[in-house]
Amino acid sequence: MFLQQHHHLDRSPSKTACPAVVRDAVPASMRRRAAAAIADWPDHRPTPLRSLAGLADESGVESVQYKDESLRSELASFKALGGAYAVQCLLRDRFEDATGSPVTLEDVERIRHPDLAAAITVVTATDGNHGRSVAWGAQRFGCGCVIHMHERVSVGRQTAVEAFGATVRRVPGNYDDSVRAAARDADLNGWLVVSDTSWPGYEDVPRSVMAGYTVMSSEAMDQWPLDAPPTHVFLQGGCGGMAAAVCVDLWSRLGTATPRFVIVEPASAACLHDSAFAGAPRAVDITTESIMAGLSCGEVSLIAWPVIDAAVDDFLTIGDESIGPLMRRLARESSIVAGESAVAGLAGLMAAAADPGVARRLGLSPASRVLLFGTEGATDPEVYRRLVE
Repeated sequence: MFLQQHHHLDRSPSKTACPAVVRDAVPASMRRRAAAAIADWPDHRPTPLRSLAGLADESGVESVQYKDESLRSELASFKALGGAYAVQCLLRDRFEDATGSPVTLEDVERIRHPDLAAAITVVTATDGNHGRSVAWGAQRFGCGCVIHMHERVSVGRQTAVEAFGATVRRVPGNYDDSVRAAARDADLNGWLVVSDTSWPGYEDVPRSVMAGYTVMSSEAMDQWPLDAPPTHVFLQGGCGGMAAAVCVDLWSRLGTATPRFVIVEPASAACLHDSAFAGAPRAVDITTESIMAGLSCGEVSLIAWPVIDAAVDDFLTIGDESIGPLMRRLARESSIVAGESAVAGLAGLMAAAADPGVARRLGLSPASRVLLFGTEGATDPEVYRRLVE
């Protein structure tokens, strides 16, 4: 395995009760509303939590549990929980403004204001999965959708977004350039931005996205098969939204028994690692794209950072070399279809376990119980086939 960097924060060996800076980032009331609304979607089904016994033995830990998001609706990604739900919330708010009357999320789900919906266009930037979720939600709820993709996003991911009726605009540069282009076009055209990252003055919609993501972690804990809770959770990095959402949900739920959170990022897009090392948010200029396309983000989400700063103990960066072999191994040994970003947490665990010094600093032992989030399936079948075969 190819562990490149490890940054450890010297925190107390046992965490305190969940602090307000974490708990209030996505309040319990928001998490409950998201869970209730998403449960009402006709195609919603919890995804399975799978035991990876062989990989647990190899890593020298008691258990590895893998939340398999490849079976999350037709999108095969946890992102289905975030972007589409945020579209639903945003339309509800706009319908209330237009009618001067209360509007429910169910009203949006049932398309009870079709003319109002048709007059609205949502826009976002994506490396693939978030854009598909926003486009999927826009199609379901009856509004227009424009998706910005940077020039290195695969054609397969563009086609997948267009299948839900969205218009795709290509943007020179990297993911962060596409985020800025989407915001500019929204201002010019009166569109509504539905981003999974946040910046000064733009927080409410990304908070709804994160509330949707907590459905995944809540399911995982409801399915947890062991008597004691997880001791470690390895989380994919990206802009930090998913990692922060899981930290909020688990720390709020488990209190002082909350696990040790470890963030794993591609070495070429390690904005969270670099921010932790600096003690404040730092941007990374991405010049080489990782094959972990969904994690290739250079700027930290504003609302995610205080949670990550308070909750995460360790930051790992990895190379791309182990990703294809782990995807192939999960397919062969466990019949799990894991996309390239889905195995980052597993790659971080395997790399740490193979390095005695890092394993010791992470507190990995034969008593460790590890939770992983396999965040996507074969969201670009051609990329998946090439990496696995």
